Amino acid sequence: MSAPEKPISEVADLAEGLVGGQRRALARAITLIESVKPSHRKDALELLSRVRLETGGNSKQALRIGLSGTPGVGKSTFIESFGMMLVNKGLRVAVLAVDPSSARSGGSILGDKTRMSLLSRAPNAFIRPSPSSNTLGGVARRTREAVTLCEAAGYDVILIETVGVGQSETMVAGVSDIFLLLMAPAGGDELQGVKRGIMEIADIIVVNKADGDLKQAATRTCADYAGALRLLRKRARDPEGFPKAMLASALEEEGIADVWAEIETLANWRKESGVWDKARANQAADWFQQEVEAGLLARLTESETIRNLMQNYRSNVSDGTVSPSVAAENLLKALKTTG
Repeated sequence: MSAPEKPISEVADLAEGLVGGQRRALARAITLIESVKPSHRKDALELLSRVRLETGGNSKQALRIGLSGTPGVGKSTFIESFGMMLVNKGLRVAVLAVDPSSARSGGSILGDKTRMSLLSRAPNAFIRPSPSSNTLGGVARRTREAVTLCEAAGYDVILIETVGVGQSETMVAGVSDIFLLLMAPAGGDELQGVKRGIMEIADIIVVNKADGDLKQAATRTCADYAGALRLLRKRARDPEGFPKAMLASALEEEGIADVWAEIETLANWRKESGVWDKARANQAADWFQQEVEAGLLARLTESETIRNLMQNYRSNVSDGTVSPSVAAENLLKALKTTG
């Protein structure tokens, strides 16, 4: 049972409520870390430090499952069926759904709770839609921190739904332990519809909607993917038989338990073989590097001198008086001098 709700007024109270399993505290904590206000960012870093202190740096290592798929493949239906099955097994499930942001307005629909109405009402489930804010890679900038908070709150399984399948979706591998790629049957030339990069990082390809009139097409599609996976180079992080393609029907809740059984098999093998710990360590190092790079880019907008210089060079590049490469080099030299 989670701790009783109480008013939250300070970062310390927020951390205490979060570690105590309060869903309201977790929701407010994620809102804080997603804020772009400098004062909120300071509080967010304090929150992360306090959470680490509260848990002794040993918060539960939840199973992080990344999910991606082509539009219309039924990701939300699959997540709801899959999540409800896990909840019924006594597990606590968190869903971090990343919605694409509009390039024009910056807004997102954030309708995942509506699409997963049954799971959103389950006491042991937590659903959090977040905008991608035009961050490439299929995940939001602060998804890693949100995962950390969900683990500190005691969730057993964290499902990370990316914005959609594409060349840049491979970043989800840096956040998850197991990566599922959902595909639909009878989608034309299926093997040409997915970039090789995302095929190479997928641990399990699930051909969804294997029901009704689409069942035969789904079976053929699954066989095609199974054949394609056999042609890929063997990965050191996989036991025999992985990666693999499977059939499922989220609508009829068929094959969902089989997918979970394969996930458990793969996760257990990676833990026993040392692959799990090595991958987590590499993910933490990559997280650090990306934060440093993002911070360096932020310096370009913090300095008024650099902002003005950028605008001047942008105008010069636009009217053709200087090449983009030379302008960029000059700007970097100026940044080094002012830094």
